[in-house]
Amino acid sequence: MVSLRCKMLVKAELKGLGLHYICVDLGVVDIVEDITPEQRALLKVNLLPSGLELMDDKKSMLIEKIKIVITEMIHYNDELPKVNYSEYISKVMGYDYTYLANIFSEVKGITIEHYIIAHKIEKVKELLLYDELNLTEISYKMNYSSVSHLSTQFKKVTGLTPTFFKNLKDKRRNTLDNV
Repeated sequence: MVSLRCKMLVKAELKGLGLHYICVDLGVVDIVEDITPEQRALLKVNLLPSGLELMDDKKSMLIEKIKIVITEMIHYNDELPKVNYSEYISKVMGYDYTYLANIFSEVKGITIEHYIIAHKIEKVKELLLYDELNLTEISYKMNYSSVSHLSTQFKKVTGLTPTFFKNLKDKRRNTLDNV
């Protein structure tokens, strides 16, 4: 769950099943009572049409936690960490980065690095559309070594230069769920 709408949908489904929750957060639901196998099955079925699913196995839950850490790191913090992203993720997750990277690549089919780059470019798109910062300020905010590095990576991911993207009339961004 990476959006308010997802959280609201999960809350509504829990309420519909008569389940009380303490917290519904990014990728985590804390339910007061024990959930029966029937309620779990119903919740699973009811969430699927909305593109949400229950995580049953430890690998899937670990991948979701990695995705949440990256999403929060890039989209919901004022500043990106000053340490290597690998160090940051490893510290927050409490696992060796190589272990996390191997599982992530195996399950998602892309590296954590590429996943981070995709999210950084989405954040750059957002900042370009807000039009509050110039490209130099954006590259600094997003921890790029230079405007040139940001522009090269932006073009590699989107096929467009940042300036061309900014001047597009139909300014479309991906939802965080689709990054």
